Amino acid sequence: MSSATSLAVLVCVSLIGAAQALDNGLGLTPQMGWNSWNHFHCGINEALIKDTADKMVSTGLLEAGYEYLNLDDCWALTRDNKTHVVAPDPKDFPSGMKALGDYIHSKGLKFGIYSDSGAKTCAGRPGSLGYEDIDAKTYAEWGVDYLKFDNCNSGGSKPEVRYPVMRDALAKTGRPIFYSMCEWGVDNPAKWAPEVGNSWRTTGDISDSWNSMTSRADQNEPLYPYAGPGAWNDPDMLEVGNGHMTNNEDTTHFSLWALMKAPLLVGCDITTMSSNASAILMNKEVIAVSQDKLGKQGRRVNRNLKMMTEIWSVDLSDGSKAVILLNRHDNNTQAVAVDFHEDLGWPSSTSAIPRDLWLQKDMAVAERQFVAMDIPPHSVVMVRFTPSVPERTRSSNIFK
Repeated sequence: MSSATSLAVLVCVSLIGAAQALDNGLGLTPQMGWNSWNHFHCGINEALIKDTADKMVSTGLLEAGYEYLNLDDCWALTRDNKTHVVAPDPKDFPSGMKALGDYIHSKGLKFGIYSDSGAKTCAGRPGSLGYEDIDAKTYAEWGVDYLKFDNCNSGGSKPEVRYPVMRDALAKTGRPIFYSMCEWGVDNPAKWAPEVGNSWRTTGDISDSWNSMTSRADQNEPLYPYAGPGAWNDPDMLEVGNGHMTNNEDTTHFSLWALMKAPLLVGCDITTMSSNASAILMNKEVIAVSQDKLGKQGRRVNRNLKMMTEIWSVDLSDGSKAVILLNRHDNNTQAVAVDFHEDLGWPSSTSAIPRDLWLQKDMAVAERQFVAMDIPPHSVVMVRFTPSVPERTRSSNIFK
């Protein structure tokens, strides 16, 4: 195949992929923000949300790119018998949702809310089934910028039927509202959801443990061909900072989510967030991998089942690659080697400049391969490799 023909095919494939994405102009990079569920579950109220909004600004989360403040389940209480408009719990949200949204907006943040595609939410609150137009209009009047739409109490109807109804209802409001589909991956949403939502859950709910987190990554990884600007695979929200994983495990969690272009939705209590959690969540160089404009989801390119080591890689818009060297072993500290040709697809003679994204420092130019020594259990080294010019001085390609 000639280079001209190859280019034509590539352009054609790109255009087809772009046409399949929901055309609402949102989510051109994976969404970043905060969600109440992982830490607080139903224990949310107006004061907590306002405190969180304040902290998203004062901690630097907003400046780092976390723009959405999203309420999850349990804010709603009833639906009006005559108008059918959903209403919040007056005890927990005495000022109402419009006023709360105005407060969130006053901080420079965007306002996210939750509902369900079934008759009731997962916590038994009013769902949107049969009331999609009314709810979408209500959300727009409240100034909502983001909707997480769950999949409970559906009566057995197919999500492929239910979810487009809310998509169309949101579009009719004329307000740009990010549409986050929480279908749990039960009906292969990656194959049909790109033209319905801006993101779609690919897994069941995450919990704050190594096994839960890595199993979600494993489920999400093979779906990389379906993700792209405006349409993202979602292996669920972040557990970083919730306290049950180690700092190394939290770092691995965030690294994988950034490389997979998963939504970066903070799930801890940021009003009491530790310095370690803050440092992970606000690492600008790792966030830059997530938000890279090329919009390709990273994937696993090498797996040693005996040693329990892995290599994950993603292409970036400047021609570099971000690579995770992962040690999944429970006990052993191990070395992981990346071969530039076999693992990254570069010519076998390639030399590259490695930059450690967690240490935020350049390392010696590596020829043909890069070896990270002494990676602790459940830990990663995350490196951005930029192909180097021939005249760069070469030295050791072993990183300790």
